Amino acid sequence: MEDYILEMKDITKTFPGVKALSDVNFKVKRGEIHCLVGENGAGKSTLMKVLSGVHSFGTYTGDIVYNGEVQKFKSIADSEEKGIAIIYQELALIPELSVYENIYFGHEIMKGKSIDWNETIVKSKEVLEKVRLHIDPSMKVKELGVGNQQLVEIAKALSKNVKLLILDEPTASLNEDDSQNLLKLIKELKEQGVTCIMISHKLKEILAIADTITVLRDGATICSMDAASEHITEAMIIKNMVGREIDNIYPKREKVNIGDVCFEIKDWTVDDPVKGREILHHINMKVHEGEIVGLQGLMGAGRTELALSIFGNTPGYKITSGELYINGEKKHFHSPKAAIQSGLAYVTEDRKGNGLVLIQDIKYNNSITNLEALQNGLAINENEEIIMANSYCESINIKAPSILQKVGNLSGGNQQKVQIAKWLFAKPNILILDEPTRGIDVGAKYEIYSLMNKLVEEGMSIIMISSELSEVLGMSDRLYVMSEGTITGELSAEEATEEKVMAMAIQS
Repeated sequence: MEDYILEMKDITKTFPGVKALSDVNFKVKRGEIHCLVGENGAGKSTLMKVLSGVHSFGTYTGDIVYNGEVQKFKSIADSEEKGIAIIYQELALIPELSVYENIYFGHEIMKGKSIDWNETIVKSKEVLEKVRLHIDPSMKVKELGVGNQQLVEIAKALSKNVKLLILDEPTASLNEDDSQNLLKLIKELKEQGVTCIMISHKLKEILAIADTITVLRDGATICSMDAASEHITEAMIIKNMVGREIDNIYPKREKVNIGDVCFEIKDWTVDDPVKGREILHHINMKVHEGEIVGLQGLMGAGRTELALSIFGNTPGYKITSGELYINGEKKHFHSPKAAIQSGLAYVTEDRKGNGLVLIQDIKYNNSITNLEALQNGLAINENEEIIMANSYCESINIKAPSILQKVGNLSGGNQQKVQIAKWLFAKPNILILDEPTRGIDVGAKYEIYSLMNKLVEEGMSIIMISSELSEVLGMSDRLYVMSEGTITGELSAEEATEEKVMAMAIQS
């Protein structure tokens, strides 16, 4: 008989107007790496929140059997006491505190009535050693890169003697090297007796690491696959996730009609006063009408910095030289508003942080880039606003009960569609997409790729920044590669290969 550390039986969870989970059954073997996959909104995170006590006992139906006992977790503290820890995509660290303070925050090592700081530092070093993070524990968390912060989160979980570790999209914000290090660590934790549940949209990572793969769709369990005994492919996982076969992850454009140059920067050089150095060096770049131009490079190459410096320069960089042209006309944007008025739009990679107003509804978020178009005297024409929001919801397939749904309650894929719709309402000619598919599932990715194709077929131009090399190769007509703030190469879609791009990306 199989030894299961966890069995979740007939779990049903309902929110107002939405059944998030419907009789879900989920079993995890002791000491395995179990990957949980599904489209955004399939119920993965909700299921893990039930398990970890975020959704407390009594707010759902069904049973959680952990280590052979039925559990009634009323809080996160209850599940942590049993050795269950969850690490979310948005890390829960306090930047201004030291590493050791973060690791033992909430379960401090006491000596009498005082915190034993010496013992805290000693124990912190021990758990940091377990995650192979060789740093001074007195460092402030804000001084660490995202990859190392992720390791601190895992060290924090290990300090609580975790037996079941849940990782929600752990590599979503990591570069390739940090992702590989993290996957290696998860395998090492398995050898140390820690059972892992990992939620991820990165199918290659799942196939590389999983012992078992469970697929959820529309709040129900579709299947569990034994990765050791079955030959599982990406296509099999996708079919179970979306309920249909997707022959080509990157849809082909029906008509490619590349026009004249509509955007150009020459000798673009930028200083960052905060960092006290030059961050972009003599960038030359062109975009044609009806073209998707990929911008590829390793993390820290300067891609987002380039986009921000072009789009009104919100970080306050110093542009020391260079010229920017829209349709042959020289421009200088002192604000995003000026860029928008010239037909430029920027979809940020951080949709939750500064791309959307999460506490507001879809209608509000769709309107904010172009309120002038809805003005009726001094007021907003609400009827027009409703018609507009419904139109975008329908045209780009935003799945929501209504346009009055708060954006914070939508899945990642639908949030991203709202963010794109918001900028489409500004009627741009040139759309910059920064990591447009980060943290969203295969089905939603396909929809966004199809939308991109539709937009360029209609004459729009797109600059796409992406850390996923296959995505850049699959969608771009032409691409630029950046390294350390410099353009190191330009390739057509026909001549671009992973090897060529990576060779350019590591040039210094």
